Amino acid sequence: MNDFAPSPAFPAQRSVILTGAASPRGIGRFTAHYLAERGWNVGILDLDAEASQKLAAEIAEKHGVAAAGAGANVADESRVRAAFDALEAELPQLVAVVNLAGVSSPVPYLEVSAEEWHRVIDINLHGVHHTTKRAVETMVRHGVGRVVNLSSVSAQRGGGTFSKTAYSAAKAGVLGLTRSLARELGHQGITVNAVSPGPIDTDIMGGTLTDERKEKMAADGVLPRIGTPRDIAAAIHYLIGEDAGFVTGQTLNVDGGLYMHG
Repeated sequence: MNDFAPSPAFPAQRSVILTGAASPRGIGRFTAHYLAERGWNVGILDLDAEASQKLAAEIAEKHGVAAAGAGANVADESRVRAAFDALEAELPQLVAVVNLAGVSSPVPYLEVSAEEWHRVIDINLHGVHHTTKRAVETMVRHGVGRVVNLSSVSAQRGGGTFSKTAYSAAKAGVLGLTRSLARELGHQGITVNAVSPGPIDTDIMGGTLTDERKEKMAADGVLPRIGTPRDIAAAIHYLIGEDAGFVTGQTLNVDGGLYMHG
């Protein structure tokens, strides 16, 4: 088979596993519903196993797709692998993984403890590696796959939002991981891309945002508002879809024009 042969057909019955998707007001929960509404079967992997299973049941009932939930700390590779095994046993072919699990870190650099540094890197960078490696093992067998990693405008601008250096460093690592994996896995039918949100109205921004905080954050960009989970879900939907098969190694900035580059 030569390098330019078409990849295997995108399966009609396809599954996506989302990490960190069980938070009540997070991007992941909205994205899970958004994708299920558009025909994706959904696996939820979250630190909270009970919340994952509850969300999966909600999705299955509302959208009529297969859905399953499992619990794991993404920083723990053995638990991640066990969770993937459990989810795949209940779902059709795994085609996509979306790495949404993450923690914020507003701690100034000179006050960052060793424990805080490792906590942020373990979840925001090592966790992406653990889940991606396990997902890609399945995708390679089928010759088709989509990986989408959530980075942040903080990685590109050097902070300047809610979180500071430990978070920015981890999210910058995600961009390097994304590009390198795209290069390594492309010939095996797998695309790897990142979505880089600007300020989004979720709890990771330090609690529910007041109108005043929203206006202040929006002022940095070129659009008169901050982002919503739907903005991110739509970007993810595109990147994991069949029509994005020639897009890989890219960072899609969904940030209201906060960061522009050539």
